[in-house]
Amino acid sequence: MAGNVTSLFRGTAAHSPSMAALTRESGDGSGPVDFCIPCNPYFPTPAMFDEMAARLRDIVTYYPSGADTITAELCGLLQLPPQCVAMGNGSTELITWIDHLLVRESLAVPVPTFGRWTDQPMETGKRVDMFPLQEAGGFALDLAQYAEFIRARGTRTVVICNPNNPDGGYARKHALVQFMDAMADRDLVVIDESFLEFADAEAEPSVVQEAMLRPNVIVLRSLGKNFGLHGIRFGYLVANPALAGRVRSMLPKWNLNSFAEYVVFMLKEHGAEYAQSLAQVRRDRLEMASRLSELPGLTVYPSQGNFLFVRLPVGAEGTVVRDRLLTEHRILVRECGNKIGSSSRFLRLVVRPQVDVRRLVSGLEQVLYGTSRRGAAVPELGNGTSYSSGTAAVDRLVSATNGVGLAAVSGAAALSAPAASAGPAVSQPLPQAVPAPAPVPTPMPTPVPQPVPVPTPTPMPTPAPAPAPQPMPAAAGLTPPGVPARGGLTAAQVRGTNGLTPAPATGWPTPGSWPNAAGMDQAG
Repeated sequence: MAGNVTSLFRGTAAHSPSMAALTRESGDGSGPVDFCIPCNPYFPTPAMFDEMAARLRDIVTYYPSGADTITAELCGLLQLPPQCVAMGNGSTELITWIDHLLVRESLAVPVPTFGRWTDQPMETGKRVDMFPLQEAGGFALDLAQYAEFIRARGTRTVVICNPNNPDGGYARKHALVQFMDAMADRDLVVIDESFLEFADAEAEPSVVQEAMLRPNVIVLRSLGKNFGLHGIRFGYLVANPALAGRVRSMLPKWNLNSFAEYVVFMLKEHGAEYAQSLAQVRRDRLEMASRLSELPGLTVYPSQGNFLFVRLPVGAEGTVVRDRLLTEHRILVRECGNKIGSSSRFLRLVVRPQVDVRRLVSGLEQVLYGTSRRGAAVPELGNGTSYSSGTAAVDRLVSATNGVGLAAVSGAAALSAPAASAGPAVSQPLPQAVPAPAPVPTPMPTPVPQPVPVPTPTPMPTPAPAPAPQPMPAAAGLTPPGVPARGGLTAAQVRGTNGLTPAPATGWPTPGSWPNAAGMDQAG
């Protein structure tokens, strides 16, 4: 596998090769330890897999029931009215239909986030207004600043992932409900709760019940992630009957497969095991964060998902770390250099059992420090933050339009001028106290004073009468919160932003409180 690792990653349309491709490449029929795909490792139980295996012939031979039958069973389990639910072949199918049916000219989303929320609207010519989450604030989402940004841009559709992917940031329920009501004049508000089952910050974190009562809110939920069955491809959305019915009417007759049907009908007998699996993932998350935090120079961000977002030490380049972990240690990780708003210094690591975490920590120690603690094998590249979605069409859109969609291709020349000024900002700021393993040439001076006195560039249509304090002087070409850049926030600006007012890191884990597992823990 060693000679083909880079080509495997470059040759896939997704962010990483599939497990099937990696298994084929291994030569021995076994895949790596997977810290890349965010999957529940404790569910289904071995007994459930045995039961599915015994029925495999029937499952793959015959047509499934219609989506209405499968949806009704799921709704009975989750205590939701079927007319408010639409089930899809994975949440990405539902995102696609939401974009085609309900998104008009523009969509706002905090970045970094799940790539389909940026790529899908751009593929259909929409303007994507990207709100940068601040590394200095732990990538926490400031809902008030986000609302200002949306109004300044005039965005019609609003998206929040809660918890966010890849950083696991969490917004509390009461704040989200207030935000939804503040956005009542927008066309659509989507709250993507794909990873909410793993959160433990509140007992009842979901806004599903509130969404059904509002005319313009959709909540998106994933089943594959929670149930450890990504390959089955099933998810659902919840909204008022009119919105849910509009999406449901466009879905194909048999868009859900027989495996999905079989699993949904199994669930009522396995509620207790499912609730136990979620509790175990939450315990593992705390243990894994503790172990990773012991690595010198590695920053671990608070997370409410089943994954942890980490920043590598200065001098480490994520693609090199990813490739060496795979070839030398048979460990697959998610390098985040192709996520808008992130860079190659960041990895997303899925929460796994402690035996696997020990193997990961050992591999990272050897790759990052070696036997002599000499630092990462390759210095961080100056252009390591360049965006590549893995989809050629989207790459062309981003480079040609700075993320404002197909409609702006003809005006790309006009947009290129503001983007050019953001060049120097692509480097990541140095962490405060990193025991630098060895001096590594880096494009930035080491101790940088906190407020960088850079003259503010060309006039921007700023001042709202601001009672709030003005943000710190930003690097050239960056856009302060709530102020639209000419032609929209560019991908280069999003990647390089680091001078804005840090958002308060609220809503982090509080041990001892556990969410309702979507009604599952009531079953057993």
